[in-house]
Amino acid sequence: MKYISLAFVLLVLFSCRQKVESNKKMETINYIDRASGETKTEIVPSEGMLNWLYSSASGKVALNVLFKRKVISSLGGWYMNRKFSAKRIPAFVEEHNINLNECQLNNTSDFPTFNQFFYRKLKPEARPIGKDLVSPADGRILTFQSINDVSKFFVKGSEFTLESFLQDKELASKYEDGAMAILRLAPADYHRFHFPASGKVSGSKPIKGHYFSVSPLALQSSLKIFCENYREFCIQESAEYGNILISDVGATMVGSIIQTYPANTSMKKGDEKGYFAFGGSTLVLLFEKNEITFDEDLISNTKNGLETYIKMGENIAVSAE
Repeated sequence: MKYISLAFVLLVLFSCRQKVESNKKMETINYIDRASGETKTEIVPSEGMLNWLYSSASGKVALNVLFKRKVISSLGGWYMNRKFSAKRIPAFVEEHNINLNECQLNNTSDFPTFNQFFYRKLKPEARPIGKDLVSPADGRILTFQSINDVSKFFVKGSEFTLESFLQDKELASKYEDGAMAILRLAPADYHRFHFPASGKVSGSKPIKGHYFSVSPLALQSSLKIFCENYREFCIQESAEYGNILISDVGATMVGSIIQTYPANTSMKKGDEKGYFAFGGSTLVLLFEKNEITFDEDLISNTKNGLETYIKMGENIAVSAE
């Protein structure tokens, strides 16, 4: 109850601050749409709230006192699992131009709650699986042929270390100077994630943490968020691409990370791994040194400071051999 009361107070403070800063222009988030090659501008849900939380003194207080805590995301998850939340679906579909024809259930009335729509399943033919290493999800991707290049993209990227991210010194050394992909899922994206290659997969190891936003507006503040948020990871033993570490990172308003695959079994490329409940979130892929080479367009866009929007099943890299 105390968190709910505090949330109300903070939201009132935010509303007052917004009136004062109503003329402050929000920073535009651009990305490359891989299918068309066009530069597009992202619609950032709760953009004003995020700017307040990560860019102002009062917002940072609210962030660290309340919004990073699981209780807030749990409350959001509770709401999205109630039947009355389904009323939000039609407007959400229209605002984000979501193609329901790709879904196994293709009518908004087919989903009893917003969350069931959020982690909707697609028809298999909606996401063809490529012949090389593929994207595990729909989203906006950044690729780094060497993890040492991360600090060149993020203003405070040097705060990100494999040891702090994995909480395992020996495992971190295995991926030192390897390649990394960061795949960010926005709230409007398809929120099930899949395996990027074929091979035996370990169980999922959880790492406790908070629930900071992974919106680009938040990540501009610090990449260290990935080392502080709740996350889980597994390792897939791939014959073509080495041992791939796949990490699922939680975020503000992500009610749960659900793993649907059977641990310690062989999975095929494109098989479902799991899904995120309501909220935007991120997948981080780590590759051992000299195992893969990312596609040139993804590398070029990242060097130019832009994410690339891709879909699950699209090729993203080839074996370095």
